Amino acid sequence: MTDNHPIDPSWHTVFIVDDDRDIRDELSLLLCRHGYRVALFASAEDFLDTLSLEWTGCAVLDIRMPGMSGLELQSELCQRGCPLPVIFITAHGDAATARAALKADAVDFLEKPVDETQFMAAINSAFQRDASQRAQVDRLESLEIRLSRLTLRERQVMEHTAEGRNHREIADALGISPRTVEVYKARMMEKLQMRNLSELIRLLLEHRG
Repeated sequence: MTDNHPIDPSWHTVFIVDDDRDIRDELSLLLCRHGYRVALFASAEDFLDTLSLEWTGCAVLDIRMPGMSGLELQSELCQRGCPLPVIFITAHGDAATARAALKADAVDFLEKPVDETQFMAAINSAFQRDASQRAQVDRLESLEIRLSRLTLRERQVMEHTAEGRNHREIADALGISPRTVEVYKARMMEKLQMRNLSELIRLLLEHRG
């Protein structure tokens, strides 16, 4: 993909941000040869001007660029809630910069000229991380929808059930009969699409983070 083409958010894309046109072209050719879709940007500012949180894939950022640096761009992406995994490339690598990049959760920190095998391994790792992150978001969104279907009483029964209380104990706590607890529990489990108590507990742990 060239610098000026629109980006389809339904496509997983490698976003390359580097002020060196030769590097952009070299990496673009390499990635296209491996079947990846690519978007090219000459500066961090250009990338941010068009950034969409719907984009999927990963970002390959040069560390040193005129204006905003790669590390500053990574920080800005985090502040904006952009989930794209980041790979850094640089012709001026040092241990302190590499530590800062990896501490900020970069997938990898590679020196130019980029080794093809290492670069493609980093790209594959970044795409796997992106897929895992988005699957987690989808699970949590699905969970929120299911939880929103519960009535107040069903939610109370759910909390007591997850804490290991039996029907009698829940009935005493809520001032209702054990039979009514059974009814609420059955409705609650059906709405949450849970088959047993262990699934319910895992669901609540995931929801609470």
